[in-house]
Amino acid sequence: MRELISKLDLPWRIFAYIGVVIAIAFIAWVLTKINKYVFRRIEKRRKGLELVFFERVNVAIIIIAAFIVTVSFFSGFAAIWQTLLGGTAIISAVLAFAAQDTIRDILAGLMISIHKPFTIGDRIVLDDGTSGTVQGMNMRHVVLIGIDTQRIVVPNSVMNSQKIINYSYNRADKSILLEYSVGYDTDIQLAKKVIAEAVESSEYSKPIKRKANSDAEYAPVYFRRFAESALILSVTVFFEKNTPTELVFDDVNVKVREALIANGIEIPYNYVNVVEKDAAKEE
Repeated sequence: MRELISKLDLPWRIFAYIGVVIAIAFIAWVLTKINKYVFRRIEKRRKGLELVFFERVNVAIIIIAAFIVTVSFFSGFAAIWQTLLGGTAIISAVLAFAAQDTIRDILAGLMISIHKPFTIGDRIVLDDGTSGTVQGMNMRHVVLIGIDTQRIVVPNSVMNSQKIINYSYNRADKSILLEYSVGYDTDIQLAKKVIAEAVESSEYSKPIKRKANSDAEYAPVYFRRFAESALILSVTVFFEKNTPTELVFDDVNVKVREALIANGIEIPYNYVNVVEKDAAKEE
């Protein structure tokens, strides 16, 4: 077709090239719409980050293919394109070096999509303390939902290289681990009972089946460790997957604090004693 267009007179040749560009753009647009429709149909049956990732990959492939096909119709651009890609090793090396972070993120996104260490709606915590609920992923990064409108964007390569704590792995619900400090003189059994009852009183917490043939029950409270000036107790709170994590944090923490105070259980905190000396008496 390029040969046929090149034989046309100049005004008609320009119109032909414009028509080719419009036709290729229209075909690419239709293919992206079909791609979106197909993945939306799949997502109605099953949601997952791998679907989001491969949908974006397909869109990128369609756009790149449309660009290459468009360039190939222009003989002058085609020659320049071949020269840049085939005849200039230095430019190719520079382009590869400049794109190495992008390539690393795309490959990391592919690994995440295949191995699925987390999926949409899971609450995760990274090695560096970054935490949030997974909202989505594209070829470059994963988006986590923080408090309110906060969105945390983590590159796929960073996500793929860190240890991830996933409180919802292979589960239909979500969970968070909460820790509470009590004084050294505290009756541990009483404190565990008070915290457990406070967690159960929350409208967001829910019991779960810890074993296939057992009844649903709330997670127990554990005495975890001795801290410098407190005893540390912890409890896992399970809740529905569509419930914002911050609501659960807020509701359960308020109820536990009120319950500890009501039962006379000390909530320790660090403080400093300042001693003033009378200089006149020292003299």
